[in-house]
Amino acid sequence: MATITKRTNKNGSTSYKVEVRLKGYPQQRATFSRLTDARAWARDTESDIKRGRHFKTTEGKRHTLADLVDRYTRDVLPTKKASTQPYQRRQLGWWKAELGDYTIADCTPALIGEARDKLAREPVKPKRPDSPPRYRSPASVVRYLAVLSHAFTVAAKEWGWLEDNPCLKVKKPREPRGRVRFLSDEERDVLLNACRESSSR
Repeated sequence: MATITKRTNKNGSTSYKVEVRLKGYPQQRATFSRLTDARAWARDTESDIKRGRHFKTTEGKRHTLADLVDRYTRDVLPTKKASTQPYQRRQLGWWKAELGDYTIADCTPALIGEARDKLAREPVKPKRPDSPPRYRSPASVVRYLAVLSHAFTVAAKEWGWLEDNPCLKVKKPREPRGRVRFLSDEERDVLLNACRESSSR
């Protein structure tokens, strides 16, 4: 049930205080300068609470991507294989530097897709100063997306920070097919002889 109260402020302007009360849920409040906005917020909030979306959306606005990376790095990353942790820590650090100031609610598939394209175009540090510039391969970009996607999944399923994982709607770069190598005549003869010797024993 929503209650809208009209108020006259000290400067003479009018505002509308909205309170939404639904049994079993904490009371929600907001203030608007226009009655139409107050009514729309009350209607949408009641609907979202009944569908179980309101509080996840609110949590998504309270936490940034930097918060997501920090908690995932602290609580989830140590449970993974020790050999993969340094790589995923570095990958998560890239996402934090790139999108860390955005709230979880603002991390849309379009925003992540833009960052994905930048990740692919961005030159990486060469192994030697005189080496030509190197760029991340499609497979490497996929791994960067994979760890971010898992972080969003944990935030949605376990922490209640958002309703859906936005990475699921982000297209992954197509990885090249593995190279097909044909044996030379000499290699084929060696392999056949080895097979014959093995079967005759």
